[in-house]
Amino acid sequence: MFKNLEQLIKKIKKQKNKNPKISYTASLIKKGKNFCIKKFMEEAKEFAISSKYSNKKNLIHEATDVLYHYLVLLESKKISFRLILKEIKKRSKTSGIIEKLHR
Repeated sequence: MFKNLEQLIKKIKKQKNKNPKISYTASLIKKGKNFCIKKFMEEAKEFAISSKYSNKKNLIHEATDVLYHYLVLLESKKISFRLILKEIKKRSKTSGIIEKLHR
């Protein structure tokens, strides 16, 4: 299940240094973190709207866009996805309600 996700993360890392004229990933990262944030927010909004109004196929399409732009944003901030997984593991040991109280 996670093999495809790992492949996508590796591809983003590989593509980020390519020519932005031929790599969408490189073009996003070259435009900077603020642009990556904007693109992620746009995709998240489209996903939210789709979750209310669209069919399953379109929702899956939008979810995929959100995931891709989320990973590009992490890469633009030099944040490893492994750190996200580490945080998930840490939080899984505590109730969500209790975890939020300790923030």
